[in-house]
Amino acid sequence: MKSEMAERAPWLIRRIPAGGIEQVQGLIDDLNLHTVCRSASCPNLGECFHSGTATFLILGGICTRGCRFCGVPKGDPPPVDEAEAENVAIAVARMSLKHAVVTSVTRDDLPDGGAEQFAACIRNIRAKDAKVTVEVLTPDFAGNRQSLQIVLNERPDVFNHNVETVPRLYEQVRPRANYQQSLNVLRQAAECGIVWVKSGLMLGLGETEAEVLDVFADLRQVGVNSLTVGQYLRPTREHLPVVDYIHPDRFAFLAEEAKRMGFVHIASGPLVRSSYHAGEVFR
Repeated sequence: MKSEMAERAPWLIRRIPAGGIEQVQGLIDDLNLHTVCRSASCPNLGECFHSGTATFLILGGICTRGCRFCGVPKGDPPPVDEAEAENVAIAVARMSLKHAVVTSVTRDDLPDGGAEQFAACIRNIRAKDAKVTVEVLTPDFAGNRQSLQIVLNERPDVFNHNVETVPRLYEQVRPRANYQQSLNVLRQAAECGIVWVKSGLMLGLGETEAEVLDVFADLRQVGVNSLTVGQYLRPTREHLPVVDYIHPDRFAFLAEEAKRMGFVHIASGPLVRSSYHAGEVFR
C-alpha cells in the first residue's frame, strides 16, 4: 500500500544515491560530531552525503526547546565539547569542502546561547583554509544582541536565521520563539554589513499564500537577500501533522514573487532545506 505522502505528493519520493554515505558518516562519528542532516531526518541526507557535503550541528545533539516541527531530540544537553570547533574544522578540511555550513541546537541553558562556539568554529575553519566560505544558521539567542554580535564579529560569509513559518502559527509551531525577535536577529546581521543575510520558511502547516508573501515582504524590509522555501515533512507522529502538500508549481510561483520583491538568491521547492545546495550563492 502506498503511503499518504506517495498518494498526495509523488514528487516527494526520490531514490537515495548509492555510495559516499558511509564515508561521510564515519568521519562525523570519528570526530564525535553531529549533523543536522541526520539529527533532523533531512530528506536530502543521501544526496548530500553522497556528494561529500554535510551541515554540522554544534553544541551537542540535544535541544533545549520543543518546537513541534523539528526532529532534533529535546531534553537536557551535555556540557559544551571544548574540542568541537577544532573537530569541525578538521572535518571540513578532510572533506575538502569549499563551503561549510554550521548550525546548532538551541542552548537556552548557556549564558551566551552558544555564540562563542559559533565564533570558534568560524575561526578554526578559516585558520585551516581561508578560502573556505562559512555559513552559519543560528538560533535567536533568546533575543540577546550581545550574544549575536559575538557571531557577527567573525564576519561569516552567510548569516542565516530561519523564521520557519508565518506569525499566526508561531504559538502552535514555535511556542518558545517570537516572530519579531527573529526579524530583529536578521536586521542586526544586515545592519552589520553581512553580505548574504538568509532566512527560510517551511510550507504545509496551514499558512495561506497571502501570509507567506507578507513574510517575504517583512524579510526584505529587514535586509534579507537570500531565501529558502520548502515543504514541511512530519518527523514522527508526535510532531505536527502536515496540513497540505504544496505542488511544485506553487513553489515556482513563490520563487518568482520573491525575485520580484528583490531577493537575490532564492531556493524554492518541496525538498528545499536551509542548507540544501547552500554554496550555490557563491556560484
